[in-house]
Amino acid sequence: MIGGFFDRYSQGWDEAGLLWFENLLDEDDVDVMAWALGTQPVPERFQSEQMELMKKLDYVNIPR
Repeated sequence: MIGGFFDRYSQGWDEAGLLWFENLLDEDDVDVMAWALGTQPVPERFQSEQMELMKKLDYVNIPR
């Protein structure tokens, strides 16, 4: 999930955007997934346009 998000959106990130993502990588994957799915509140330090994009989940390929 996190890799797909990076692949889809990172091209347009500036230095601050890359730092946000680096800090996100320090968090537990389970927490990041919960924030993206909306099952846990997003900590203030991660509330951003990037998190809103992550919540779209349009970068996850789910075979049907």
